[in-house]
Amino acid sequence: MSGKIRIVGLEEHLVLPVVSEAWQKAGVTGGGPYPHDHPVMRRLRDVGEQRLADMDEQGIDVAVLSVTSPGVQNLPAADAVPVAREANDAMAEIVAAHPERYQAFATLPTPSPEDAAAELERAVTQLGFRGAMVNGRTGDKLADAPEFDDLYATAERLRVPLHFHPQTPLPAVQQAYYSGLPGAIGPALATAGLGWYYDLGVQYLRMIFSGVFDRHPGLQVIAGHWGEVVLFYLDHVGYLQEMAGLRQPLIDYFRQNFWIAGSGTVSERYLRWTAEVVGTDRMLYSTDYPYTFGTRPAGFPYLDTSGGVARSFLENAPFTDEEKAAIGSGNWERLTGHLPGATGVG
Repeated sequence: MSGKIRIVGLEEHLVLPVVSEAWQKAGVTGGGPYPHDHPVMRRLRDVGEQRLADMDEQGIDVAVLSVTSPGVQNLPAADAVPVAREANDAMAEIVAAHPERYQAFATLPTPSPEDAAAELERAVTQLGFRGAMVNGRTGDKLADAPEFDDLYATAERLRVPLHFHPQTPLPAVQQAYYSGLPGAIGPALATAGLGWYYDLGVQYLRMIFSGVFDRHPGLQVIAGHWGEVVLFYLDHVGYLQEMAGLRQPLIDYFRQNFWIAGSGTVSERYLRWTAEVVGTDRMLYSTDYPYTFGTRPAGFPYLDTSGGVARSFLENAPFTDEEKAAIGSGNWERLTGHLPGATGVG
């Protein structure tokens, strides 16, 4: 390498008291299947010295913070709106305390689509956020539902990305596909094992087939986990283009409307495949902190970004120095550098 790569991580989670209290009140599960004192939960709550030290250990220069899944999207609308607003105000204060290390994605009250669009505008124009984190479904309503068109139009007008993140499949899906397995395998397979990614990947396809990107051709979506499975099947599922009446080949939507990040799955095989499908100029970086920090069950190597792995994975990638710099932060600045307060250094 001719110089140190600047790395911005885009899927770096936290939990705020206002959100966890709202989850508890509504009976919503969030943050993962961890007890309150588990290291993952402690790291989710920390936005100070521990998180900054972990970023240094990973080799991450800037973290774009977001409330972990499912955000406020499974709350009643009357609760989601004030909780989202308070959460975004709190994140703005966290960023202001360490502007050189933190940026933020807004939490959106999608149970009230009109308020979600308004909160995105406020977060971007008043709080200086770089876009929003959208956790797939809102309750049992999928991301291609027509009532979200105003939100997508707002993101398109503001020229800010929406980073989509999966959440647990609906109970009926869990029962049909993931029940009856030994021990805790079923719930694990339904979530972080595989179910999360299918749940969101199908929604990406629904957004395309239902015309979301034809109506909003400038809408930019960030897909984590190397494209949520779908990226690996575009050569097959693309045959549905004519049946769906798409204005262009399916793969072109992923090369024009999607940006792909790995979410801390440090697999060179996935890295190379993503570059082949969409090109390094549509790739971003993320670590899925804290879910991939020090997590190496039975020595499994692909889900741990601690010990400098987040940085070494990119530095050792089979790309040119210019491509590595683009993936690390250059593409992110190209996507959001026009926004107020975006200086390229924080």
